[in-house]
Amino acid sequence: MKHHTQTIAVLDFGSQYTQLIARRVREQHVYSEILPYNTTLKELVDKNVKAIILSGGPASVYDEQSPQLDSDILKSEIPILGICYGLQLLIQNSEGEVHSKGKGEYGYAKVHKVIENSLFHNISGNTQVWMSHGDEVINIENPWEVIARSSNEVIAAVHHHQKPHFGVQFHPEVVHTVEGQTMLSNFIFKIAHCKPNWTPANFINEAIDKIRDKVGNKKVITGLSGGVDSSVVGTLLHKAIGEQSTCVFIDHGLLRKNEADQVMSTLKEGLGLNIQCHDYSHKFLSKLSGVTEPEQKRKIIGEEFIRAFEEVSKTIGDVDFLAQGTLYPDVIESGGDVGGSAVTIKSHHNVGGLPDDMQFDLIEPIRDLFKDEVRKAGRELGLPDFVLDRHPFPGPGLAVRILGEITEERIQILQEADNIFIEILKETGEYQNIWQAFAVLIPVKTVGVMGDTRTYENLIGLRAVTSLDGMTADWYNLPYNVLAKASSKIVNDVKGVNRVVYDVTSKPPGTIEWE
Repeated sequence: MKHHTQTIAVLDFGSQYTQLIARRVREQHVYSEILPYNTTLKELVDKNVKAIILSGGPASVYDEQSPQLDSDILKSEIPILGICYGLQLLIQNSEGEVHSKGKGEYGYAKVHKVIENSLFHNISGNTQVWMSHGDEVINIENPWEVIARSSNEVIAAVHHHQKPHFGVQFHPEVVHTVEGQTMLSNFIFKIAHCKPNWTPANFINEAIDKIRDKVGNKKVITGLSGGVDSSVVGTLLHKAIGEQSTCVFIDHGLLRKNEADQVMSTLKEGLGLNIQCHDYSHKFLSKLSGVTEPEQKRKIIGEEFIRAFEEVSKTIGDVDFLAQGTLYPDVIESGGDVGGSAVTIKSHHNVGGLPDDMQFDLIEPIRDLFKDEVRKAGRELGLPDFVLDRHPFPGPGLAVRILGEITEERIQILQEADNIFIEILKETGEYQNIWQAFAVLIPVKTVGVMGDTRTYENLIGLRAVTSLDGMTADWYNLPYNVLAKASSKIVNDVKGVNRVVYDVTSKPPGTIEWE
């Protein structure tokens, strides 16, 4: 496997902010990758790791079962930045002392420099940071030195005299730490001496080279859904190997209203790709009949997609590869990191739902990217705005927006309600302000009154969120008049619905999709 010429490894000790650290590094145009805390020095060297960031975490370093670091890493000259638990781990491994004082430090704090140092270069003398820790460093030994303290004299930052190793008790990756991005930039460029070469253009050139090396003169089926992820993949494959790639759009019967027709007309015209459409809706819906459990739905859909591609491949000839638009968040949420340490939030159909016996090797050119990075790559590739600006749509489609049993009647109800909601967002100019918006069919019926008659009909939930990468999200504050318009039209125009609610849950604690 060809690795990036320089990588900053983020070793994950279980922090809620681990993904945010990786994103903050990439915002500096340097490639970062999240790896399990027990990754060895040899594995890091094999990956061309230029620097290491140790994340925070919920454990205490003095607990027997606390996650530890490969001791060889601490002996190396690779630059290290320990954050929160990462700082405490560095100190504990250097004969220093970490203790719990019975109460932590949470929220905003002021930090002042004790001595000038490269990590705090161009940082003001008294800067605001975000603290979130129960334990704290109370004593350090040579060759460590305190470089900053918080306003209540807690050790806030340290550095090693002989090695480029640093630690901070606060979280520079969160926006509440006012100069956090400057600190990370200092670590990345002044301490680790990285180059800002993680750009869309460089990614595209590298991806095309990798595709050509892997495929050779063989054939590829490229799964196309109409979204930006698969459109970028389809375009990359087309640029890399031309007619050796055949784009295939599978209609699984769980698409939005008129979506199959829209995808075929707009993508053929907008991308200039040769796309085949195959209707497998009957087979998918048959397999999903009576299934209500979300993980089972995802796994069934993942397998049926592969079986459909296998059947289609017989009409094309000998096909060795399947290309798909797997993203970095898909891998993380499916528990699919390198060491398997990530918790499975939900099995994405294209990761955790793949059958073991599929006949294809996978090509996943954007597996290392967050969603906003995919959009930047798409813009660099010249994809049209109607593809780039399209809201994300899950591969399992409406299956994860129809809670409970999937039937043709319930699909139709949700298609109509969702279409009304999206059209109103576009008419009112709100669509472009939102990362993702959709309707959910909830398996609850409520009493209503329509035309002086009692009704007992379905409940529709509306969801709209803002996000950068899908890893975290905030619910979108839709104006009341827009919500009122959507609710009124859905209840009046969609047979079988008599109540509409709006979801005001952020991620975390919720996920963006309901299933």
